[in-house]
Amino acid sequence: MHDTGTGSTGNTAQPSRRTVLAATAGVTAALAAAGPAHAAAPDDSRLRALVSRMTLEEKVGQLFVMRVYGHSATAPDQADIDANLKEIGVRTAAELLAKYRVGGIIYFAWAHNTREPHQIADLSNGIQRASLELPRGLPVLISTDQEHGIVARVGKPATLFPGAMAVGAGRSRSDARTLGRIAGAELRAMGIRQDYSPVADVNVNPANPVIGVRSFGADPRAVSALVAAEVAGYQGSGVAATAKHFPGHGDTNVDSHTGFPTITHSRELWEKLDAPPFRAAIAAGIDSIMTAHLMVPALDDSGDPATLSRPILTGILRERLGYDGVVVTDSLGMEGVRSKYGDARVPVLALKAGVDQLLNPPDLDLAWNAVLTAVREGELTEARLDASILRVLRLKSKLGLFRSPYVGQGGVDRTVGTRAHLAAADRIAERTTTLLVNEGRLLPLSRRRYPRVLVVGADPASPSGTTGPPTGVLAGALNELGFTATALSTGTAPSAATIAKAIAAARDADAVVAATYNVTAGSTQKALVEQLVATGRPVVAVAIRNPYDVAQLPTAQVCLAAYSWTDVELRSAARVIAGRVKPRGKLPVPVQRADDPEQVLYPVGYGLSY
Repeated sequence: MHDTGTGSTGNTAQPSRRTVLAATAGVTAALAAAGPAHAAAPDDSRLRALVSRMTLEEKVGQLFVMRVYGHSATAPDQADIDANLKEIGVRTAAELLAKYRVGGIIYFAWAHNTREPHQIADLSNGIQRASLELPRGLPVLISTDQEHGIVARVGKPATLFPGAMAVGAGRSRSDARTLGRIAGAELRAMGIRQDYSPVADVNVNPANPVIGVRSFGADPRAVSALVAAEVAGYQGSGVAATAKHFPGHGDTNVDSHTGFPTITHSRELWEKLDAPPFRAAIAAGIDSIMTAHLMVPALDDSGDPATLSRPILTGILRERLGYDGVVVTDSLGMEGVRSKYGDARVPVLALKAGVDQLLNPPDLDLAWNAVLTAVREGELTEARLDASILRVLRLKSKLGLFRSPYVGQGGVDRTVGTRAHLAAADRIAERTTTLLVNEGRLLPLSRRRYPRVLVVGADPASPSGTTGPPTGVLAGALNELGFTATALSTGTAPSAATIAKAIAAARDADAVVAATYNVTAGSTQKALVEQLVATGRPVVAVAIRNPYDVAQLPTAQVCLAAYSWTDVELRSAARVIAGRVKPRGKLPVPVQRADDPEQVLYPVGYGLSY
């Protein structure tokens, strides 16, 4: 994600109109009457005609969304060619499309797909060209996880917004809609038409290791409103939003990437707590919904993960909730979906359950052939595949991919990371920072009384291509605001020697800002803050991930919740500390007492100002 070099992409030239028309002939002709990108009802007869002309192998391919390494569709770096050969058996994205005819490709920073916006646009164009030049070629639905906050695959100079829990603290549907509108416009300009966001999970478990600040909060009504607003923003910009992770991932203490979680909610509790945001997303016209790799016995007692559960995906999502859009799995490489069945059975069972898109299988050749065999042997009917392919093609048509599959570099320059967009992100962030403790009205911090500020604390890796490290970003922002700030990284588990170094540095400062990251009762971060307070210097604790840190830091004079350690949220926290803006955020989740988790220390809606 930090690699911003462009280099040669091998497909940098913008395709001419002649090339576009030649590549899409036969497809666009069949869809000439399908209407504009946002047509409410694509012409199914023409889409069905496309499906009828596909070979079985092409149909199977349309169901898969696959990763591929490289910054270019045809000329990636040698290391990415080697990774592709090892994992997929092809050299490039173009070869992937030719061999498997996949319907979608997902971008990752670690796969070197997202170096910078112009390269991303070139890669998208190269992928579309490679697919459309094939016999009966179809446009590709390019997707990514751009949740903002701690999960974002496209980094600077694209606009990066506060994450969901921060937006939940801001409580503004208008801000959520603006976020979706701007983020969607930037993704579309780079050729990305499907975003795996927003997170519709209601996070009621402080120990949740995988959702946490990726959720808007713990109140299903508030989460529902913000989900619907963000969906409207994204889809108004011509990008498919994706509500995830159905039927709800907010109350688990197991990460489905590495284990198989179980949600023990009763059916009644699920209806009240987990279902409302997905209902709201469906009412807002959500284009796609992502499944969760977890078990909910109250909804299906078979022991299968929801991704493979027909009672959940067809019985509840399709039939009870009335959803007929695209259903995409979470990554099929995650342990939560692989633990019960082998990788060859998972895609077949997912299709039988009601899934339309099979995301990122660990072994594409195995998964692709397993689906092909299941159809040839009668376990899956070709009509079952056709139903999913039709949903995917409807979405591609709605997004304008048949009519206009390519993007221009001028659109990147006009749209991505513009001054107006960056300013909007800062304004939204300023409404999210939450002040929980302000003893003696220390904030706003006086530059005259406390000119020298030491910034210490955790420096987790930058989550989304932002500047980082957090202590440096905070110190830099405070310097711009008139303080003389220095940064000292102490890490998430500072040693006694590191703490001693911080204490010595604090004696030369007038005040200390401590960035904390998921503090626990036995954490040495807690010891660091306590010893800093003991120096007599004022200490401002800034929780840069979960807001629950405040319960472990009873001695800190000031506690702020920033909800993430991206630049936009850290700059907002600095402005609140300096008094440039007043804190306006309110807790979207309750914070329990550290010594008695049954008791609430700070309820939902709590937040101070000055």
